[in-house]
Amino acid sequence: MADTANRVHSMTAFARQTREASWGSLQLELRSVNQRYLEPHFRLPETLRDLEPAFRETLRMRLARGKVECTLRFEPESRDDTLTVNRERLAELAAALGEVRTALPQAAMPDALALLDHPGVLESRGADLDVVKAEAQALFTAALDELVAARAREGDKLAALIRSRLAGVREQVAEVRARMPEILERQRAQLLERLEAAKAELDPQRLESELVLLAQKADVDEELDRLATHVAEVDRQLGQPGPKGRRLDFLMQELNREANTLSSKSVVADTTRCAVELKVLIEQMREQIQNIE
Repeated sequence: MADTANRVHSMTAFARQTREASWGSLQLELRSVNQRYLEPHFRLPETLRDLEPAFRETLRMRLARGKVECTLRFEPESRDDTLTVNRERLAELAAALGEVRTALPQAAMPDALALLDHPGVLESRGADLDVVKAEAQALFTAALDELVAARAREGDKLAALIRSRLAGVREQVAEVRARMPEILERQRAQLLERLEAAKAELDPQRLESELVLLAQKADVDEELDRLATHVAEVDRQLGQPGPKGRRLDFLMQELNREANTLSSKSVVADTTRCAVELKVLIEQMREQIQNIE
């Protein structure tokens, strides 16, 4: 529906709709859970089995992913299930029996119960199935509307959880970026202290090369820039129309790759701690995204 188009949709939801009328009652339930693709399953009464193709097509038009179970129950009104004799059919059968009697006088004639058992003689005046099918289709549409709305409400909660984790990632990135000059200066001082303690004599050019190498190893500006870019894209995708779960899952892989690189380039406990916290936040988001359509 239009009002849910730009919202995040969960793949987990439940909806139930019922109808009661003179012909009986209908109850339709829809349940959806996580699935990589759209996978519908239908449990329909045999008398309404031919509704499945229409139901399946309607689902395909409204949902992109999820395992969806549809259960339809039909209970006809008992007083409508009365038996009547088809007089026209009975007259045709009597005429045919008369011809048989004329041709074969000795042949045994069927009794009244046998006549009633003949196809078409005894009819059940049950519900008009065309009416019931039309009601079942309307019921399915209403249940699907309810399911989509429920998936959107659950999706709003997932989006809020993800955005809170994104805020945490931004904080970690900002902290590492702000402390990088201090971290690099501390590394430079530690290297000089070790050289002094070892009484090592390095020529100025060699010392400068060592310091440059250390700075390059500890420099994580590129990783921080990519983390910030991916975070912004995740936030943008959360507001885009249509299914977005697969794209978000890909972005989680990219975020995790940058966090791993940051961890491998950590030369002090500060950046190691931030890298660990980043991976925790990314994993928490990834778990929630598994449930997004």
